[in-house]
Amino acid sequence: MTKIGAMIETWAQAERDQLALWVPVMFGIGIAAWFVLPDPRAWCAVALLVAGIGLAAVTGMGAGRVARSVGIAAFLVLAGLAIVWGRAESVRAPVLARPMTVDLTAVVEASDRLAARRIVRLMLRPMGVADGRARGVVLPPRIRVSLDEEDAPAGLGPGALVRLRARLMPPAPAIAPGGYDFARAAWFQGIGATGRAFAPVTLLSPADRGEGLRQRLSHRITSRLAGSEGGIAAALATGDVGAIGEADAEAMRRAGLAHLLSVSGLHITAVVGIVMVLTIRLLALWPWLALRVRLPLVGAAAGAVAAIGYTWLTGAEVPTIRSCVAAILVLTALALGREAMTLRLVAAGALIVLLFRPEALVGASFQLSFAAITAIVALHEHPTVRRWLGPHPDWRWSALRQLGALLATGIVVEAALMPIAVFHFHKAGLYGALANIVAIPWTTFVAMPLEMIALLLEPLGWGGPFWWLLGKALGLLLALARWVSAMPGSVVALPVAPPWAFAVAVAGGLWIALWRTRWRWLGLPPLMLAIGIMLAAPTPDLIVTGDGRHVAVMAGDRVALLRDRAGDYMRTTLTELSGAGGEPLALADQVNARCGPDMCVTGLVRGDRTWRIAATRSGYPVPWARLIELCSKVDIVVADRRLPAACRPRWLKLDSGALRHTGGVSIRLDPPSVRMVRQPGDGHPWIPTAMGQGR
Repeated sequence: MTKIGAMIETWAQAERDQLALWVPVMFGIGIAAWFVLPDPRAWCAVALLVAGIGLAAVTGMGAGRVARSVGIAAFLVLAGLAIVWGRAESVRAPVLARPMTVDLTAVVEASDRLAARRIVRLMLRPMGVADGRARGVVLPPRIRVSLDEEDAPAGLGPGALVRLRARLMPPAPAIAPGGYDFARAAWFQGIGATGRAFAPVTLLSPADRGEGLRQRLSHRITSRLAGSEGGIAAALATGDVGAIGEADAEAMRRAGLAHLLSVSGLHITAVVGIVMVLTIRLLALWPWLALRVRLPLVGAAAGAVAAIGYTWLTGAEVPTIRSCVAAILVLTALALGREAMTLRLVAAGALIVLLFRPEALVGASFQLSFAAITAIVALHEHPTVRRWLGPHPDWRWSALRQLGALLATGIVVEAALMPIAVFHFHKAGLYGALANIVAIPWTTFVAMPLEMIALLLEPLGWGGPFWWLLGKALGLLLALARWVSAMPGSVVALPVAPPWAFAVAVAGGLWIALWRTRWRWLGLPPLMLAIGIMLAAPTPDLIVTGDGRHVAVMAGDRVALLRDRAGDYMRTTLTELSGAGGEPLALADQVNARCGPDMCVTGLVRGDRTWRIAATRSGYPVPWARLIELCSKVDIVVADRRLPAACRPRWLKLDSGALRHTGGVSIRLDPPSVRMVRQPGDGHPWIPTAMGQGR
């Protein structure tokens, strides 16, 4: 043991410069533990455990570097758990208990126009509320509703007082395991209800300050550029993606270019770089100032101001905040004569985001953003890559090296993002690295400078030619996305991956990226094993949504849906969660299904057994005697209502009472297993109680 301890101490000494990079990782482990563990008892138990480990490490294990590191890591885990717990409690607000239609008077806190969907999304603060019978009801202090664009009156904006009727629902949880949990996101945003508003909307008093700068700028851009080109231009300038057509947005996603639509490091870097160059070049025209002032420092200060202003303008989302913090740290390092881009800077940015928005850790945006930048910096910090990119007397060989480095960077970034994309979106892209090699330089060095020039010249009326050029540039970007997305096998649909495999993949990737000695490669086997398990995740045979209304049954390599008139969102989500390709089929059209207006019965052959499944498919009552008889003949019964106690299927009964406790479920039949959205005893604040009341 002494020899092993000495070896570990030697290794820790060799990696001493890398230990600081694990500070946000340990902090993040504490945050992740709070989301994974079920209730306050478990959170307190883990807090006591890591506190004990930390105290033991700093008091009873000697004064070595390993002991100190273990102690600090334990206290960082404890701090992460405490921070996210405190954050969840600090945003606690009432949540709507049940769906209802109400007439309300409310103040508009924010409004966003989604031009491509022709709706306006309003954030409201209710002032007076009555239900359909004119009885007073209490609503959460913050609700979000959507309104058809043509029904929005003039003067509707932040500060307006409106009267309207709306159908409100509690924030929706994940419809099935692996789905997006809007209820969790809404909790941290303070949203207690969502729904749809109906015409007429009465404007009692107009907006007190008109549209914000972000909305005015988006409208101005989309008025100069029509279609998805204008939507992309607005996204690059303000982060508003509402004007991008759904088909083009899907093409960007399938081509691996959707990150260009989310304001992040690429956009911040371009803005800061352009502002710095313009500032330095313009001030250099004044000889007196150029001789007395360090213009790079002035340019860096102007770049920092531009980064902060751009972050505020685009809505201060997590990737933008991270990129803004990183840009300011880079500019500070340049001003001090230090190396600009390092993994320590990335770690500092991650820690700052997690301190103020710990819930961002479990979101795809944070994970994709930091995985990409960590992979890029780790690759370019490697000594071999540094030598490869070093100066060379032959400019042609140097250019070839730069091109090779760009290709290698694209491949490494795609590899780093692939587990995250598989876990969150259940898709893996094959050509994203190649598409990004063209799209990123095109966006950075062509599209964004053209847009900045067009915006600067617009007040003078001289922006027309640059808007035209920008439209052509973005048209070429869209053409690339459409071409790549249409290629065979551009995207592979995959079933929901096990969360533990994703955690192992993240741990292996971090182990490789953050250490420097040869021991870093110990992270490769678990990383590859975890990725293999994620890619080979079994396809569910049956998916049931949490309300019992929708059922998806695997039919070969396609999915068949219980309800023929399921909405686009439900059809798309169930197809993605099943890992199936192509358009969903109708269960009623399958040869092994017998469906009437109110019920469907189908059979699935798995292994040496035929499973019989029955499900209700309308809101009309079914005679109980016939229903009870049917229950005894099937293995699984699904209903969007409470079934009689005498309904006893052979294996599983999923009626409204059961689904209220489990949420949506996905089922494997060979061997039989069930995954649930809600685990028994889950005490997270956004989880409704068994009686359906919000916490």
